[in-house]
Amino acid sequence: MVVRAGREFLAIPGPTTIPDEVLRAMHRPATDIYSPAMVGMTMKLQADISGLFGSSGQTYIYIANGHGAWEAAISNVLSRGDKVLVLESGLFAAGWGRAAAAMGCDVETLPGTWQRAVRPAEVEARLRADPDHTIKAIMVVQVDTAAGVMNDIEAIGAAIRASGHPALFMVDAVASLGCMKFDMDNWRVDLAMSAAQKGLMGPPGLGFVVANDRAKAAHQTADLKTPYWEWTARDGDQHYQKYAGTPPIHLLWALREALDMIYAEGLDAVFKRHRLLAGAVHAAATVWAEGNGIGFNVPNPAERSLTVTNLVLSDGLSAGDLLAYCDKNCGVVLGVGIGALSGKAFRIAHMGHVNAPMVLGTLSVIEMALDAMQIPHGTGGVQAAVKYLAGNVPA
Repeated sequence: MVVRAGREFLAIPGPTTIPDEVLRAMHRPATDIYSPAMVGMTMKLQADISGLFGSSGQTYIYIANGHGAWEAAISNVLSRGDKVLVLESGLFAAGWGRAAAAMGCDVETLPGTWQRAVRPAEVEARLRADPDHTIKAIMVVQVDTAAGVMNDIEAIGAAIRASGHPALFMVDAVASLGCMKFDMDNWRVDLAMSAAQKGLMGPPGLGFVVANDRAKAAHQTADLKTPYWEWTARDGDQHYQKYAGTPPIHLLWALREALDMIYAEGLDAVFKRHRLLAGAVHAAATVWAEGNGIGFNVPNPAERSLTVTNLVLSDGLSAGDLLAYCDKNCGVVLGVGIGALSGKAFRIAHMGHVNAPMVLGTLSVIEMALDAMQIPHGTGGVQAAVKYLAGNVPA
């Protein structure tokens, strides 16, 4: 017997649940891409995305996923042979680095682990050991969804400044934008990128790069530029130049609706909602971990992501079986463990279009699975999540 009938709930870290309002926004005929309304929408989208990044810089919108935005970032500010320092804290900064290496950069990884955030002091020390400034750029993610790690971008930026090193500071905000604070200007981030399918609640297909004046200056001498990604042409006067061709109008309408929803709620309220829902997930998982069959991949609570939580099962227990139980019997689709955690872990996304009943329902199904599969765990995790929210969402 299963209890799966009804609407499937997607609790994976991208694509996330798309609001009905966003789906409806796309359901209309195509329109004239040169119309004043379309031109005005592009300009407003660029401004609003810059606002999410906390940036006064220039926003570029690409018909691409996050991997495409990675390539856009690399190609516009770097040259063949440039040395790039990748700050390891999971899978995705390393993936960005591999893209840079494939494009001809000389990539060095500052070693880290999947269980902890980047240490700013280690970044500063490595940069001080480069007096000739051979390192041209530093790459890091704000949230690594494979590991569940959250890096302190502000502290890393401060460490870079303390070293006196001129390398460009480049940040991947794919799994954090629209869910938690990103203060690009004040944190002195030179280039940041993201995508539409996570915190921005849209369908996959749009990537974003924001560049400040230092990044724009580096662009002038970069020799990895290619026609599609290149900024200079996209800065042209014609609307089609902003997209290197036909604009993805239906995706743009979806993005416009999603951003309207975010700004109507208010950024502070959005960020608080994500903090509270992450706290509920962490409260439940802390109780489950008491049974020693399941635990956090990231031991330090301060370094756990506010958008996705990675839980690891003890040796001999199958994460795949737990995911299958939740999906086939209950209709809750959790994220699989990837990379070094493949088969060993599962991921609970709590980003974007998500609220208390969605999170509490997901946690209830996971606790149901732990019980049904006789996986050792502390009891009362869901109640701990309820208590946490009751204590932090006053009457």
